Amino acid sequence: MSRGWLVSQRPSRRELLAAGAIFATGTLAGCNRDLRQRVCVARAASYAVDLEPILREALREVGIRPRDVAGKRILLKPNLVETTLGAGHINTHPEVVRGAARALRAFGAAEVLVGEGPGHRRDTVLVLEESGLAQILVDEKLRFVDLNRQRGFAVANAGKRSGLVRLTLPVVLSEIDWIVSLAKLKTHHWAGATLSMKNLFGIMPGSFYGWPKNVLHYAGLQESIVDINATVRPQLAIIDGIVGMEGDGPILGTAKTAGVLVVGTNLPAVDATAARVMGIDPARIRHLADSAGWLGPIAEEAIHQVGEELANVRTPFQLVEKIPAHKALLDKESGAGY
Repeated sequence: MSRGWLVSQRPSRRELLAAGAIFATGTLAGCNRDLRQRVCVARAASYAVDLEPILREALREVGIRPRDVAGKRILLKPNLVETTLGAGHINTHPEVVRGAARALRAFGAAEVLVGEGPGHRRDTVLVLEESGLAQILVDEKLRFVDLNRQRGFAVANAGKRSGLVRLTLPVVLSEIDWIVSLAKLKTHHWAGATLSMKNLFGIMPGSFYGWPKNVLHYAGLQESIVDINATVRPQLAIIDGIVGMEGDGPILGTAKTAGVLVVGTNLPAVDATAARVMGIDPARIRHLADSAGWLGPIAEEAIHQVGEELANVRTPFQLVEKIPAHKALLDKESGAGY
């Protein structure tokens, strides 16, 4: 069976480069290997403060300089899984999107796009409006891409953990230089925690994978997380932990204030650090354990953590200890496990 592209026409040189060089290596121009293992934990008291300077400093702390960003087209991928009145802690806060866009533009990005493929709602415009992100897009003149409905192109599954031979990606990924996982600090009743790696489920087009990406769930939730990250290899992660979610996440949990932003260029290292902020041993999160020593480090001694000391920001999050069998069955059938 061919391991090539599943597209109706021959891919462009840019698409081939995107799938080969960018997805396979995930390297940063001007940054050495050690810098990719640096993770910054920055304090942010609330969404009312100006997050741009906080994020600019965090980028510098993890080794990113303006010369690394200058001229690049960058896709911000927030977490917009669901919108519920009065439950803003479900999604990446719009002010974090604003702060990240401004920080990257200040570093010289040629263009900053925002893209998401919501897992539950098919009406993406409604999700944007209800989440508050629509106004930020207007204010900051940010172009939005509905990743659920873009033309797809297929690449070989570099992770090979699930039974999926290829992964179909939205074509915008072949047109950009950097992918930024702009995640939320949340627990997850199946994955343990949903952070920057799990957030990449939303780049997978619903038009190919269903709502809420059922194909990936049936192929194996943890395995699919690893496969997507191994194939796409994002260049940056920013986790919104100013107000996160504990308990029955990623949707039904309760708000939990942690007052931090977690930033880094290696997603397993970022997620392992974020898990420690939440009081969770990252080795208990299967997709992190599976990524260790391959996609990135998760051991505390293998991560150069900068910014706030973990002991000063650690905020234990309540976990769901056990899901009743009937609830798990309902979730599997309804797709509520996204």
